Amino acid sequence: MATACARHILVKTREEAEKLKKRLDKGADFGQLAKKHSQCPSGKKGGDLGEFRQGQMVKAFDQVIFKKEVLKIHGPVKTQFGFHLIQTLYRND
Repeated sequence: MATACARHILVKTREEAEKLKKRLDKGADFGQLAKKHSQCPSGKKGGDLGEFRQGQMVKAFDQVIFKKEVLKIHGPVKTQFGFHLIQTLYRND
């Protein structure tokens, strides 16, 4: 089964996610923004979720991790938790 390692920033609104994405596109540090803005406990670790298997995360999240381009920042992605900016660090198919 496929595994991946990813990090994310979770915020409450699409607007906030889009503002952060603009900052990332201009070269802001992902880890620093995650520590400052992410609502997820992983924010303390720069948004790092570690390695996990396909199917362990909610569907919308999983689709980005296992189908979209690695190292690119994707989002905002809406889930029941809020809006995510997601970066897959590596994936083993």
